[in-house]
Amino acid sequence: MNSKVWDKEIFPEVLQNKAIDLNDFSYCLPEERIAQYPVSERDISKLLIAGGSFIEDTVFRNIDEHIPSDHLLIFNNTMVVRARIHFQKDSGASVEVFCIEPIIPQDYESSFNSEGEVIWKCIIGNLKKWKKGKLSKPFNYKGIVYKLTAEKLNSLEDAYEIRFKWNCQDVTFMDILDLTGHIPLPPYISRDDREEDTIRYQTIYAKIKGSVAAPTAGLHFTDRVFEKLRKKGVKISEITLHVGAGTFLPIKSGNIADHDMHCEHFTVTAKTIETLLENTGRIIAVGTTTVRTIESLYWLGIKLSGKGYENPEALSISQWEAYRLNPSCSPETSLNVILNFMNLHNCSCLNVSTKIMIVPGYEFRMTNGIITNFHQPGSTLLLLVSAWTGSRWKEIYNYAMKNNFRFLSYGDCSLLLR
Repeated sequence: MNSKVWDKEIFPEVLQNKAIDLNDFSYCLPEERIAQYPVSERDISKLLIAGGSFIEDTVFRNIDEHIPSDHLLIFNNTMVVRARIHFQKDSGASVEVFCIEPIIPQDYESSFNSEGEVIWKCIIGNLKKWKKGKLSKPFNYKGIVYKLTAEKLNSLEDAYEIRFKWNCQDVTFMDILDLTGHIPLPPYISRDDREEDTIRYQTIYAKIKGSVAAPTAGLHFTDRVFEKLRKKGVKISEITLHVGAGTFLPIKSGNIADHDMHCEHFTVTAKTIETLLENTGRIIAVGTTTVRTIESLYWLGIKLSGKGYENPEALSISQWEAYRLNPSCSPETSLNVILNFMNLHNCSCLNVSTKIMIVPGYEFRMTNGIITNFHQPGSTLLLLVSAWTGSRWKEIYNYAMKNNFRFLSYGDCSLLLR
């Protein structure tokens, strides 16, 4: 559980010899280039294609022309929830409680289906105005006004354990979020959420509720794009990784060894692992969350093969583990180890936590192409892109800047090939 104080993992020797100067991962991003709203239609956003020595651009709806017919696209089907709840104190002061991840019950589905009471890890906005006592918020359900309360329990470094209670027993916590919450737009979108954000800050294939940030590379896909991909013969599969608020955290320290990578939870089915196995060498990840998931899968197979069979309820990849484990087998062998593990434990899907931090020097094992938006300076996401493109990320971002691409969550997109 993330409520524990971080026990810093030893920085791997293999990276100590790499010259990773975080100043090299900064660039000038004018405010006017940060997209505050989505374009009128998802698939008319701009698309930058970079592969080999070329860079070119087109519109996103033509992405099928740049993906080989024998390739597999992997999508993150997580769904963004209305995770920001605004409370108003009797004094008039406003306090925002931003739900990050469940604590009791610990798994998302059980927590969302809970009635009456849950405990979540939350970030508090305007904390100085909430020194003691409970916050309360009225909500209307079927014409009757009920009350939601929030109570601070334990401090969790940069967050708090918050107990939510409500006096309407046939209402679940998911209902509470739908009735009282707001879409958690990123901090660099300097406006309140609007009704259109409930649709546009969500992929059209979102299924599994749990994210507090959208997997933004997927925001550009439409039914029209999917139809063109299917006609070409491009295969499609899905994983679920619930995106946490930590995705927006900059690397504050000058040394990546001091950065505590946020933990995220993903679910993958045996069918998807079989599909990955059939398509190794031809896998394009839609979004950095998908990259982190499929790369974590490789290292999970390595762990299972090296340590024997573990408890299927406690599978995890830590921040620097991928740099210390011995990559002793191929992606195919690693995936087969996972499938054998699942067969042994009679489970059709795996739930895994990952803190994997992909930085320059990382060798990709599962990923053969990345579809991703343009990321903040000095972010872990930009480090991941640099790990894939090498120093060429600067050329790619300069091209995007000079050609009027829009940046960050509601911005334009890129297809990065080798």
